Amino acid sequence: MSTYQWRKSSYSGDSSNCVNVAIEWRKSSYSADAGNCVNVAASDRAVLLRESDDPDVVLTTTPAVLRAFIRGAKAGVFDRVQEGRA
Repeated sequence: MSTYQWRKSSYSGDSSNCVNVAIEWRKSSYSADAGNCVNVAASDRAVLLRESDDPDVVLTTTPAVLRAFIRGAKAGVFDRVQEGRA
């Protein structure tokens, strides 16, 4: 089920005359039928990710950076990262 959410453009600054942008959140195809899942909203310039249990926390990145992260995760680049040590 998709839902639209309005967000203030980051280019609007603190002005009361701002641009609002509608984004469509979709459930990730990798999230099974579980209640806790990853929601994704994307355009050609940005990818927004959020956890369904805490939808107010949104991670924003670019498609290129997300692709590089996924490639690194698949290749095991982060397997040695331990809690408290990066």
